[in-house]
Amino acid sequence: MKIVHVALCGPVTDYWTYQDNLLPKYHKINNHEVVMITSKYIYNSNGNLILDDRDSYINENEIKTIRIKIKNDKPFHYRFKKYINLYNTLEKESPEIIFIHGVQFLDIYTIIKYLKKHPDVKVFVDNHADFSNSATNFFSRNFLHKILWRFTAKMIEPYTNVFYGVLPARADFLHDVYKIPTKKIKLLVMGADDEKVLEATSESVKKSIRKKFKIEPTDFLIVTGGKIDQAKKQTILLMKAVKELGIENVKLIVFGSIISKLEDEVNNIVDGKKIQYVGWVEPEESYKYFGSADLVVFPGRHSVFWEQVVALGIPLIVKHWEGTDHINLGENCRFLYEDSISEIKNIVEELIIDKDKYNKMKLFAENHAAHNFLYSKIAKKSIELN
Repeated sequence: MKIVHVALCGPVTDYWTYQDNLLPKYHKINNHEVVMITSKYIYNSNGNLILDDRDSYINENEIKTIRIKIKNDKPFHYRFKKYINLYNTLEKESPEIIFIHGVQFLDIYTIIKYLKKHPDVKVFVDNHADFSNSATNFFSRNFLHKILWRFTAKMIEPYTNVFYGVLPARADFLHDVYKIPTKKIKLLVMGADDEKVLEATSESVKKSIRKKFKIEPTDFLIVTGGKIDQAKKQTILLMKAVKELGIENVKLIVFGSIISKLEDEVNNIVDGKKIQYVGWVEPEESYKYFGSADLVVFPGRHSVFWEQVVALGIPLIVKHWEGTDHINLGENCRFLYEDSISEIKNIVEELIIDKDKYNKMKLFAENHAAHNFLYSKIAKKSIELN
């Protein structure tokens, strides 16, 4: 089966660990012929958008990647641009399945033009938008999403076999905002790279990370990661909570970029021993940091790291957001309901002191939750019709 992934809603950067990187990887591992069609926009190591000058190449996952140029490339958002030769590229590749990453781009009508001529092609569309990361102001909510992107979603609907929300909240968004019929909507969870999970859960990798940061085998290691900015300031609450804990062997490693406005506040908490801030970590390395932890805590907004940690079989504590309960499969997860130091401190302290409670959580995380979030399984599910 030949699957063409079309990702024009946002930049696709090689070596990253997002769904639009890993679904194609595991479609190929599952013995499909796979092609990625995307824009020339990528992120550099500083998190800035730049242009990739390659037109076609084989990426790190042995997938043919086609980066198409934009017409009249002026300073304006890439979702509103028109792409050169998108139709001809589809004709040349002749897919049996088209997997479209997001409906929020104008050139979706070009894909519809192709589908009208090739009605036997199966189409799957995913959605990464919800009210936590999109439609957050009047213009975005009432014009972009309720008018423009609803229009593009409804345009592609007659040709689409399944629409996927990658969180329960994002499945709801498809129905509530874009008015896609519920019978066409399913949940397709994000997850983790099987190969990275296998590597990160090896004892040698765990020991190497702990040794690097002088974490003793008897220490209880908490890890958190992700960008620290105004939307995820809760990481600072976690740091303060750990600092206030009167338990000497509890250690915290924090990784990720940080905005300049918050640097002083973070540096004032970091002591280099109990609390360590290690800066930016490459996406593939994040697995190793999480895999070395006894507990992972995400006190802020959802990120793809949540599902990766579930796949690693590590107990976790996360901020409760409506539509993100899918990561709690029974005993593997605890939720935070407040942005407070005391709540974080109380739950962490409870799990450290009550070893039976923690061990039950760990056992469930390892044996019941992890396998549900591996991309080898997610990729198979993503192109099923029943």
